[in-house]
Amino acid sequence: MNSTSPIIKLDNITLTLPSLAGPVHILKSISLVIETGQSVALVGASGSGKSSLMAIMAGLERATSGSAIVAGEDFSALDEDGLALARRGRIGIILQAFHLMPTMTALENVAIPLELSGHAAPFAAAMAELATVGLANRTAHYPAQLSGGEQQRVAIARAAATRPAILFADEPTGNLDMATGASIIDLLMDLHSKRQTTLVLITHDTALANRCQRQLHMVDGELS
Repeated sequence: MNSTSPIIKLDNITLTLPSLAGPVHILKSISLVIETGQSVALVGASGSGKSSLMAIMAGLERATSGSAIVAGEDFSALDEDGLALARRGRIGIILQAFHLMPTMTALENVAIPLELSGHAAPFAAAMAELATVGLANRTAHYPAQLSGGEQQRVAIARAAATRPAILFADEPTGNLDMATGASIIDLLMDLHSKRQTTLVLITHDTALANRCQRQLHMVDGELS
């Protein structure tokens, strides 16, 4: 890491959702600091709150209470539209399901966030990003014409195209076989290293977590 300034600072974050049986406490008074350029694994069993915590940090979900300062923005003070604007260019998100647009080519999928951010040459930049993830020869292919590993590489290229300060990856190898998953993790770690991007990796896999500089363990909505 080149810097020790925090890029994520959470203070007393709670997330409570209504249900027929009464309020469900998903996250309970979570406070944490993640430094700029760190690679962090968020580890825990299914249902422990990992994805919910990522959603708060990524601006996809608003906390019920507490403060969330992310990449210089006070996410806890923003409404949905404000969060969408704050995410743009600052945050890249990679999910287990690739969420590519099926009617768009790999190149068009990667160009979307670049166009939204006002990039002067979105398709040239998208082409370069696809080359970075080893797909220079697959730019004109549609998602259905790509393997699972190739689709996840497109998703990574799309998330990283705007050179965001933070990359969030939620079980990015969950739909892939072991060998393909290992190559995807290699790619994420390489991007983190070369670009000094802060990487937050949500996983239940200890071997993957061990590749990160720091591990955070979640149990029943709390950091243990």
